Amino acid sequence: MNRKYRKIAGMLAIVLAVTSGLVGVAAAAGETGNGAGDLDCSVADPDRSCSELSYTVHKGDTLSQICRDFNVSIGNLMRANNLKSTTIYPGQKLIIPEASVTAFGMALSRGVSRDEIKLLARLIHAEARGETFEGKVAVGAVILNRLASPEFPNSISEIIMQRDGGVYQFSPVQDGSINLEPDEESTRAALQALMGYDPSGGALFFYNPKVAKDKWIRTLPVVTRIGNHIFATKI
Repeated sequence: MNRKYRKIAGMLAIVLAVTSGLVGVAAAAGETGNGAGDLDCSVADPDRSCSELSYTVHKGDTLSQICRDFNVSIGNLMRANNLKSTTIYPGQKLIIPEASVTAFGMALSRGVSRDEIKLLARLIHAEARGETFEGKVAVGAVILNRLASPEFPNSISEIIMQRDGGVYQFSPVQDGSINLEPDEESTRAALQALMGYDPSGGALFFYNPKVAKDKWIRTLPVVTRIGNHIFATKI
């Protein structure tokens, strides 16, 4: 299995239990992740929490940032790993001792960078402001569906920033609204999409028929409609 598909398979192996905001998730994952970090959980029952997670440190990480991402105190993390100081090194493997882990931390454990999570949330915010939460997740899912397709680039950032004939594929990148700060709901929607929730039904495209000027996109087979957006796939 190539690197791109291993990364997608790893992300989809996580079971989310979201209650409100960026809350903890109960995770059950038997495969080792690929990319920025590795996730290991010995719990087989998806209704139970992970008793132990491991995370591989990469360049730019700090102990305090990892603690925030994984909802664990610095003291507990240091004790679990017998650390004498807060200094950590790329490649170092840390045991995450607590059961409650944020969805943000789970996404990081599956090889998605902080910058990519934020970029996906910004795209969702720019494209789907005023839409339902389901509609926001569906927009994010289109990006993840493209990531799983060999016809699109190999990273979230490359997909969002992709040009076709010198024009960006997503209008918020073209007009600059991609730089708007995402709200909490858009961030939660990004995390839901990263964890495998796909209200779009596998769509590779979405558009608002009231404003879309591209005639070609209107010829694509429609998968579903959520709010103001039509979600479509390739012929």
